[in-house]
Amino acid sequence: MDTEAQHKERDRSPEPDTSGEEERSRSVRIAALVGGPWRKAGLLALVCLVFLLLLSTYVMQPFLIPSGSMEPTLQVGDRVLVDKLAYRFGDVPQRGDVVVFDGAGSFVREAPAQNPVTRVVHGAAAALGLAAPAGADYVKRVVGVGGDHVVCCDERGRIKVNGRPVDEAYVYPGNPPSQVPFDIVVPAGTLWVMGDHRSRSSDSRDHLGDPGGGMVPVGQVIGRAGWIGWPFSRWTSVKRTGAFDRVPAAGGSHG
Repeated sequence: MDTEAQHKERDRSPEPDTSGEEERSRSVRIAALVGGPWRKAGLLALVCLVFLLLLSTYVMQPFLIPSGSMEPTLQVGDRVLVDKLAYRFGDVPQRGDVVVFDGAGSFVREAPAQNPVTRVVHGAAAALGLAAPAGADYVKRVVGVGGDHVVCCDERGRIKVNGRPVDEAYVYPGNPPSQVPFDIVVPAGTLWVMGDHRSRSSDSRDHLGDPGGGMVPVGQVIGRAGWIGWPFSRWTSVKRTGAFDRVPAAGGSHG
């Protein structure tokens, strides 16, 4: 018997195909990776995002300042933390508060139309302070509340509220309190608001001839600007000014 020939015959037999097993092993490793650390990281990121959106919706919302209408108090690009609980438990906006409000129906006739997907994406980005607010959202300072008699201006160019001149140190340097004369009584449940950079602010003065007379319903106020959170170099609280401390209550002197 030719044993050498037999060995050669056995050597020519095909080796087992292991490519399928290697592919399955690779798939198992990928699945383990996706189902392990990556899956946990993705779930954690999703939970954090949902938490931030809920926090922004009901408690505290970052608000990107898109214009210079509130300079020098607020600068373009500032992220202001808006306290949404400020007026939820019986408190109401006060003279001197810096507030964020929805101007639909008062400053604009209706909110700008958007593609539904774009609206959702933009809304989420704005809620996190990553995009400019909706076209109907504004930030201004409360100058008059319901019942107040607000006049521009006295012989020294100052705005008067309920007969008391107001020294507005927060107004942009070089700006007069207003170049637009007005004499209004603020209806109950509404606010008269103005920007600190009076020459660059589109505020209640610009809507005197509109149906609402430039007034913002209190129910449209989103919250009070509480802090500048970004950039860190400008981290500070946005305090209510004391300029209105000596203004008498509405219904007093209207001289």
